[in-house]
Amino acid sequence: MDPYIGQEILGQFRILEKLGQGGMGSVYKAEQPSMDRLVAVKILHPRLASRPDLVTRFKREARAMSRLTHPNTVRVFLYGEMEMGGALYIVMEFLDGPDLMRALRREGPMDVKRAARVMVQVCGALEEAHNAAIVHRDLKPENVVLTTQGGIQDFPKVLDFGLAKIRDMPQHRVGGPILTQQGMVFGTPEFMSPEQAQGLELDRRTDIYSLGVIFYEMISGKLPFKVQNPMDFVAHHIKSPPIPIHERAPERQFGPLVWPVIARSLEKDPNRRYQTAVEFAASLSTLLDGQATSAASFSLPPGASVPASSVSVVDTSPRVPAVRPGAAVVPAARPAPASAPAPAPAPAVPQATGPHAPVRTSAAAPRAGGVSRGVVLLLVAIIAVLAIALVAVFMTRSPTPAPELPTPAASDEAPPA
Repeated sequence: MDPYIGQEILGQFRILEKLGQGGMGSVYKAEQPSMDRLVAVKILHPRLASRPDLVTRFKREARAMSRLTHPNTVRVFLYGEMEMGGALYIVMEFLDGPDLMRALRREGPMDVKRAARVMVQVCGALEEAHNAAIVHRDLKPENVVLTTQGGIQDFPKVLDFGLAKIRDMPQHRVGGPILTQQGMVFGTPEFMSPEQAQGLELDRRTDIYSLGVIFYEMISGKLPFKVQNPMDFVAHHIKSPPIPIHERAPERQFGPLVWPVIARSLEKDPNRRYQTAVEFAASLSTLLDGQATSAASFSLPPGASVPASSVSVVDTSPRVPAVRPGAAVVPAARPAPASAPAPAPAPAVPQATGPHAPVRTSAAAPRAGGVSRGVVLLLVAIIAVLAIALVAVFMTRSPTPAPELPTPAASDEAPPA
């Protein structure tokens, strides 16, 4: 029987059962009666307690996770040494749900929108970690658990920061201090970035690459390289372009924006990748509504090809986008604007000519910058009424004098008696 079953930690956590076991330790389900909740307890293997490097790594994980508060990062309540045997432990929230690997094996590949929603949340957790100068370095489907929280399904939780590298600095920046000793290679071969596989210095962009591989597998059920030996992935990550996802899984339907988004996250050169998790999340969000981003170019790894039928990028800005060398951009065909029928000229109304002449589609619907026929007729009627009124007023105030009648000439003849 496991010696930790039934044990209490600090008099408030009682271990109930063993949930799983990894290379560095075992994870147990425990209860905390005072808080009426279940927790998970990770205990370092006793045989590893004599390894200073592994003890340091375990403490690093506890320290890294305790500094993170994002809702999509597993919460750490406390860590320390057990009274019996001095084994190191971490007490964290209990996650009820499968990790991504188990979910894929049980349900098969996810549809693009569901996977993108999950990955956008994972990017949020990584952004907080990166801003706290923490690089995970071991992202893989097994380290993302799908739970239901607050009634929200597919709520991911990022865990297992055992390989995380921490710098005691307020802000981690791309191109900053070295985060790992050169020549040291850590991580899972299937999800390593090229620089990680070569033992080079790492920053937040190594996690972006790993997220790209995870997303590739989530929606295709396959990895971007066709190899049998896990260690062969190391060489392929360094020198081979990833297989376009529509070629890797031809039986599945992907939207036109899917491969450009993934391809940029899998760039060999970190400078050509998404530079932050927020930037990657923004591109993933375009897969939710099918709208292209204003930056209409995605650079692809050398040798990668994308058929014209699978890429359609539309630039919504009035300026022509700058395309970097190696970018594959196929502009979507835009329908030609329909020509409006020439309007019939209004009778007795002179039409303006020249480049700024107003254009009318009908007498009842005036166009901006022009005058409708109805308005013109109304103005003519008003002018006529005003003219008549002015004539009437003028005639009233200045009447024409009556003509004088001629005086009859005097007659020599006397009027009759």
